[in-house]
Amino acid sequence: MTTNEESFINIEEIFGKNVFSIGKMKEHLSEEVYLELKRVMENGGELKRETADEVAQAMKDWAIENGATHFTHWFQPLTGITAEKHDAFITHPDKKGKTILDFSGKDLIKGEPDASSFPSGGLRATFEARGYTVWDITSPAFLKEDAIGVILCIPTAFCSYKGEALDKKTPLLRSMEALNTQSLRLIRLFGNTNSKKVIPNVGAEQEYFLVDHSKYMRRMDLIFAGRTLFGANAPKGQEMDDHYFGTIPERVGSYMRDLNIEMWKLGVSAKTQHNEAAPAQHELAPIYETANIAVDHNQLMMETMKKVAERHGMNCLLHEKPFKGVNGSGKHDNWSLTTDDGINLLDPGETPHENIQFLLVLACILKAVDTHADLLRQSASDVGNDLRLGANEAPPAIISVFLGEQLEDVVKQLVETGAADHTLAGGKLETGVSTLTDFEKDATDRNRTSPFAFTGNKFEFRMVGSSDSIGSPNTILNAIVAEAFCEACDVLEKADNFDMGVHDLIKKYFTEHRRIIFNGDGYSEEWVKEAEKRGLPNLRSMVDAVDTLVTDKAIKLFEKFGIFTRTELESRREILYDIYSKTINIEAKTMLDMARRQYIPAVSRYEMELSKTAGLLREINTDFSVQREIVRSIADELTAVHNACKNLEDVLEEACTISNAKDKAFYYREKVFECMEILRRPVDRLETMVDRKYWPVPTYAELMFEV
Repeated sequence: MTTNEESFINIEEIFGKNVFSIGKMKEHLSEEVYLELKRVMENGGELKRETADEVAQAMKDWAIENGATHFTHWFQPLTGITAEKHDAFITHPDKKGKTILDFSGKDLIKGEPDASSFPSGGLRATFEARGYTVWDITSPAFLKEDAIGVILCIPTAFCSYKGEALDKKTPLLRSMEALNTQSLRLIRLFGNTNSKKVIPNVGAEQEYFLVDHSKYMRRMDLIFAGRTLFGANAPKGQEMDDHYFGTIPERVGSYMRDLNIEMWKLGVSAKTQHNEAAPAQHELAPIYETANIAVDHNQLMMETMKKVAERHGMNCLLHEKPFKGVNGSGKHDNWSLTTDDGINLLDPGETPHENIQFLLVLACILKAVDTHADLLRQSASDVGNDLRLGANEAPPAIISVFLGEQLEDVVKQLVETGAADHTLAGGKLETGVSTLTDFEKDATDRNRTSPFAFTGNKFEFRMVGSSDSIGSPNTILNAIVAEAFCEACDVLEKADNFDMGVHDLIKKYFTEHRRIIFNGDGYSEEWVKEAEKRGLPNLRSMVDAVDTLVTDKAIKLFEKFGIFTRTELESRREILYDIYSKTINIEAKTMLDMARRQYIPAVSRYEMELSKTAGLLREINTDFSVQREIVRSIADELTAVHNACKNLEDVLEEACTISNAKDKAFYYREKVFECMEILRRPVDRLETMVDRKYWPVPTYAELMFEV
């Protein structure tokens, strides 16, 4: 046990300790340089060379004071994780043999990693290696501390020699600029001339599993695939609902404490922690912040979760579905729009039916989500999420919007009568206990089955997978809303009577896009049928959603606002198909290896032991029918495993002959994945039949209940 003194944490002292924040910039820079830097951060533009040099020098001095020896351009290529190349601050020694520590403005602003070694979808060939990382001045530099030492990390965008985006950040920053431009147009129509900027704010709730490291290392599927490819259900799962929000185990609590400290030092406002629904599953949620910083911080959170888990003799699983039969993990992406002077465009106020600006914003968002539901679905698709979406634990693959009773009633009034003259009130919550305070409750309930839910003053995009970057979902959200705002402003800026024009436009958008509103049970089969009647797309898997990136509608959207070019979209299409095929291929090969080198030999040994026992019983004239029946059952299942391995091997060989990326991905989805499921079934049945001491890998019970 730690003493009170050892366990005491002063959050104010450690928060942002490892961040070269705006406050630290002010301390380390001349006033002139600080003001120029702040101006560029807020309004865009290029830094003067001498300004960049002074910033680099100050950043280097601060980093070295805190133990840094190297710097890196920290970026987010299309692998879905981060990348970094470390360079020491040292330069050529002087004439006396003494090294000089240097870091110039050029080093700060531009780096040059090998662009051909990252996914590019054909944008870069092997012989075309040049790519550039470019400093994102709006996201603060930070220090990473681990076994390698202290590294100064500079958040950057990553693009090709020809300027094409090769990362998640560049399109996100482009989408933020587009949304800002169109949002300012909209609020200017309502007389707001004070706000200078509109910023998308994001808070991503991160779910994860923890398993013991020694058990993890005995599971090849966890090591290579990030999820269990085999495994029978434990006697107990989550059916008792006793893990959710339950008392946090000491070992996990110690991990959470250290994780919080690391996050706070990096300036991440880690706020809420708790046990999630499934055994061994937990969640960490931050306070929302500017979208690109939130994306950086979520990547840091995932990296740090894994690193801290190792210190505690555990492994952090971020796969969307590490265990079959219990809840998988997602990442609820909370998105809102706020001006630089603190006005939330998604705040309905006390009387939403009278808040015309809010109603226009809401109508535009409904239009955006309905028009581009396919793109929004695609932004949350990955291989792991295919195992989670719609599985009675996460939103279905059908995009709909939950507004709640209050706002749905306002929409209904406007559509059906042409005017809204009242707002439903929440009423008072009365507990019936004299010592408990009655209070005014919210005007609407929540809906955990909705993929895109309004939650008071923000939207919660609940479909995003736990291992995914939130860069793509927020890029899509920003882009589709920017388009809707732009189209609304095009109409209203020409209106002879603004008040009448905005009223008619709100009614028009609500009427045309009301079909996207659904407040009911998104898990029900009835909703699937109803959604089909409404004409809503149901893209059930990742491969079904990929081509939404290259429709005429999508290309027009992205090129209009300079977020993606057609070429960039086509490259991402190729990358996604390739990622799907490679991921399933790795999983299938891992299954074959485990089945042939672990399960079949182990089960055969147990089968032999039972056969020997049956033989001995037979010799002494004792009934051996039970053993004989078990041996026969095991033999039948082993035959099924053997045959399933052969079938899986055959389809994998066939997959190698397919050259077209799309055809190959669909083949993996429809043929290879099906054969993988067929192989899993007899192995999982055998797990329930074989003596535990013979079973070669830790079971679900051991992985989830012995953390």
